[in-house]
Amino acid sequence: MTLIFVSMLCGGCDKSEGKIDFSELQENSTINSIPEKTPLRIAFASVISPIDTRKSYHVLIDELSRQLDQPVVLIQKKTYEELNVLLANGEADIAFLSTGAYISYKGAYPIELLAMIKTNDTIFYDTYLITAKDSDIESFDDLYHKTIAFTDPASFSGKLVIDNILSSKNTTVEEYFYRYFYTYNHDKSILAVANHLADAASVDSQVYDYTLKKNPDIIKQIKIIDVLEKAPSGPIVIRKDIDKETKAKIQNILFNIHTVKNVKEALNKVMIDQFVVPNPELYENLKQKYKIK
Repeated sequence: MTLIFVSMLCGGCDKSEGKIDFSELQENSTINSIPEKTPLRIAFASVISPIDTRKSYHVLIDELSRQLDQPVVLIQKKTYEELNVLLANGEADIAFLSTGAYISYKGAYPIELLAMIKTNDTIFYDTYLITAKDSDIESFDDLYHKTIAFTDPASFSGKLVIDNILSSKNTTVEEYFYRYFYTYNHDKSILAVANHLADAASVDSQVYDYTLKKNPDIIKQIKIIDVLEKAPSGPIVIRKDIDKETKAKIQNILFNIHTVKNVKEALNKVMIDQFVVPNPELYENLKQKYKIK
């Protein structure tokens, strides 16, 4: 299994930037199709396993479709950039975005916050800077000319935080690191470090905790060398031109959907306890700090 993982992970590596294809994405699908009604299009990219995430979201949208009495189409994408493109082109009505993807969205179709995700009684997460347990790396400065695994170009904890640190040092990813590559899932970044395919990675603390519960043997091979910036959870957004009545109805369903037993169980598998009222100010503060207009 290790050899297979190494082969998968290193297949796209090169001196500067590599991209890794961890899985074949499934075709879009429609739930509870009702021909006479326009489907609601919901898009997502996976923070953890694409297959596990899709299974859980299927349960979610099945219930959402039932309560709305409207068909719902689930659109799965690999990267956060692809989600932003969908929204920018008006090809998705709702999307589960990362924090970084939301604060950097500049599409022609305006979007607004629909809900936030609450996990472990909080709407925030930390950025963990991790390395292998047996590594002699003890701080960010020790990462000079080392190999780092990033989650996604638009991931806040998995990329943007590191970009900001390097900017304060008047340098860039290309100049500072020997090599970098993208894993497109936080759990794959953790695996890359555990298997010594990367010297370090920056990951979402909630995914780290999730991996600790699900695969504790992997975490035993990891150490946290720094806790970087805290951020609000990745939001669920909706096209701004969706009528207010429909938006309010969807919100009401989402805010209470965790009370449905099978939905709650499915959401817990992808680190979601419930959906809560969003706080726009939290994201505006990040936009200001990262100078995103």
